[in-house]
Amino acid sequence: MKIRFTVLVAATAIFFLILYACNGNKNKETILTGTTSVLIDETLLPIIEDQVAVFENQYAAKIKLIPQSEKEAVVSLTKNTSGVIVLSRKLNKEETAIFKKKKIVPRETPFAIDAIALIKNKKSKDSLVDLSDIVNFLKGNRTKIKGLVFDNPNSSTVRYFSEVAGIQSIPEKDVFSFKTNDEVIKYVAENDGMIGVVGLNWLFQPKKEMRQYVDNISVLSVKDAHSKEYIYPSQENIGTRTYPLARVLYIINCQGYDGLGMGFSSFVAGEIGQRIILKSGIAPMREPSRNIRIRKKIENN
Repeated sequence: MKIRFTVLVAATAIFFLILYACNGNKNKETILTGTTSVLIDETLLPIIEDQVAVFENQYAAKIKLIPQSEKEAVVSLTKNTSGVIVLSRKLNKEETAIFKKKKIVPRETPFAIDAIALIKNKKSKDSLVDLSDIVNFLKGNRTKIKGLVFDNPNSSTVRYFSEVAGIQSIPEKDVFSFKTNDEVIKYVAENDGMIGVVGLNWLFQPKKEMRQYVDNISVLSVKDAHSKEYIYPSQENIGTRTYPLARVLYIINCQGYDGLGMGFSSFVAGEIGQRIILKSGIAPMREPSRNIRIRKKIENN
């Protein structure tokens, strides 16, 4: 009787050990399996949502996207909210130093060329804008511009134009900011005379409820000091970077180990990920390969 009881206890113990091991393996993060989170500049959200959908469909992985303004996302990264972030810039020296103290070298993977789009209500007859007019407006000088609408005071678009204009902060007069790119698009679509500043991928991939507003805005062609003509943000002009407001996008991995962040970065920068970017309307960092099928005779269906 004691022998049977001992065997039963041993069998039960082995069962729970196996169950624990299986659960442990199930929850363990590798480069292609497990669960992780990715911080992302909110202006870049649509293109990364597509990447995550395909990645999760191919692998036993779950990626939670955390969209925030650029400044908020970087702060979250340094506070270990997540070890992976998607930005339209590299980490600066101060940010990199934080990770070096943790003996982590950030891995920066460029994967696409996006653009900042300037939009107006379709009622406006003007489809051109000189970048110098926007710079002068931000410096407080009078120009043809009536007002600018940004997505968020802490966004990458505000940071970009502040750097271009050489100012510490954007002026309060005739400059408006909301929380998201969708709110900017909606405001410009409903109000004539204002110039909205948004991530271009929000216009290529609008949500169903946003299509009516996107249809009511026009994307402006932009001229800067280095161009003799106004350049429209087409995929070709973005890819060649002739459009003045083109910008390189990066996935930055600060996990410090070979985890899901590495696998996702490789996927986005790889063949499938680059094809997804090409179809989205912005420019991939490298041209995906093309398979050409040659037939000896025409097939009639």
